[in-house]
Amino acid sequence: MTQPRTQTCPVCGVKIMVGFVGGDRVLFSAGPPGTRARLWARVCQYVQKSGCINPEGGDQQPSQDDFFKPDAPH
Repeated sequence: MTQPRTQTCPVCGVKIMVGFVGGDRVLFSAGPPGTRARLWARVCQYVQKSGCINPEGGDQQPSQDDFFKPDAPH
């Protein structure tokens, strides 16, 4: 079995731990680890720069919870 390794995206600087059972883990700058689908839903689909290591969002489709929802104005 291959040991997990870490990749760092040269575009946004996020770290992706590759090789975990159950899928890759994305280490965001704040909050709990997530998936490539969540990273794509919140960052990659908007950045669209060459060099992005997650241009398709991985094997999973993003769920509604993966997309950023700003708080309602007060």
